[in-house]
Amino acid sequence: MLIKNTKNHYGIVAIFLHWIMAILIIGLLILGLYMVPLPISREKLNLYRWHKEFGMVVLILVVFRAAWRLSNIIPSLASLPPWEKFAARSVHYAFYVFMFAIPISGWIMSSAAGFSVSFFGLFLLPDLVLPDENLRIILTEIHKWLSYLLIAIIFLHISPL
Repeated sequence: MLIKNTKNHYGIVAIFLHWIMAILIIGLLILGLYMVPLPISREKLNLYRWHKEFGMVVLILVVFRAAWRLSNIIPSLASLPPWEKFAARSVHYAFYVFMFAIPISGWIMSSAAGFSVSFFGLFLLPDLVLPDENLRIILTEIHKWLSYLLIAIIFLHISPL
């Protein structure tokens, strides 16, 4: 298997990024659905911390993945009918929008709530906004609904249609 993409196949780097990000994102979505309704406890706070830390890993990886995509050829979809090409490209671009928007909305939401985001205890990320309860409420809804839409897009991506 080649490192870089060819006109017919994705390379090992693109495939690795796809699968590691798929595992991380699906795990974060499941964790998010699980942790939100929990009562306040040490467990819930730890889950939130892990959710934020691994969300930042996704953000770092999507920056690298976007750079890799821009510097590589994209395998052809020549064998697909036009509507499938359009659907495949649309879903692919939507993934990138969501892979950027969800972690960024979560980071801003944490800042608005007055909780800095730690990167695995190594350092704190800068707060992107000042604490603001009204903004936190809005961003909580945005983060939640972007996540629900991402779940729908994941199902579109894996569907056999």
